[in-house]
Amino acid sequence: MSINNDKRARAALFRDRLAQAMKETGATQSGLARAVGTDRSTLSQALKDDGARLPGAHVVGACATALGVSADWLLGLSDRPESAADLLSAALSLTHAPRALVDETIFGWHREAAGYKIRHVPAALPDMLKTQAMLEWEYSPHLGRTITQAINASRDRLAWMRSAQSDYEIAMPLYELQSFAAGTGYYEGLPVPVRAAQLNQLIELTEQLYPRLRVTLFDARRLYATPITIFGPLLAVLYTGGHYMAFRDRPRIETLTGDFDTLIRQASVTARDMPGHLNALRPLIV
Repeated sequence: MSINNDKRARAALFRDRLAQAMKETGATQSGLARAVGTDRSTLSQALKDDGARLPGAHVVGACATALGVSADWLLGLSDRPESAADLLSAALSLTHAPRALVDETIFGWHREAAGYKIRHVPAALPDMLKTQAMLEWEYSPHLGRTITQAINASRDRLAWMRSAQSDYEIAMPLYELQSFAAGTGYYEGLPVPVRAAQLNQLIELTEQLYPRLRVTLFDARRLYATPITIFGPLLAVLYTGGHYMAFRDRPRIETLTGDFDTLIRQASVTARDMPGHLNALRPLIV
């Protein structure tokens, strides 16, 4: 008896939700029947039958597609009426990424996550920790006159970090700072005075802002991380080079957070040891 009651309840819920979706979209029985590819009597029976019988899977699926809802919602298997495509679109977005973090989008994400821990794997040195001379050397060839915007944006990040209640945890590969100090690879041609001043600023910030700012280094021969920022439980943003790929669904955010936390647990240089490690790089600046 309970099985029959369950079937009746499921069928009743289907009828209610089908009628609700038709009302919200303004669909008529005749119009929906044409869109579904069935006769009007079949649809009328699905709406009015008070028994335990449900339409065939193809009819349910076609109704869901025509009405812009999910078949799971019609059948009472989900409380979310959005289709799978709509859910994916809401959970994932693609935003153009400028060469430097000068747009309001990134800063908006920081403000949204105020009070949460922000985890960050930068593409190079973190913009918010760079000196003005470093920003000018790095971005002038790409931004021209808008280099002032990049500098102001970087200052905004640092000011926000100092004043907001968010903690920042930054993980970088060991080779990044070694390459920077030695002026090799990406940093080839970076003048000695600029490198020296930037190193001094990194030492000062990692000392003064600890523990709210924690910078760690991992061995890229054992671990890999793509550029990413995780804004607490709200948002995870991957940097692809030309775009930001933003995830808002909890399972993906939790997975990416777990990957980041692995970098921290297996760090070769901890946040507490960071100032000492930076000081040890001074001989490379020649």
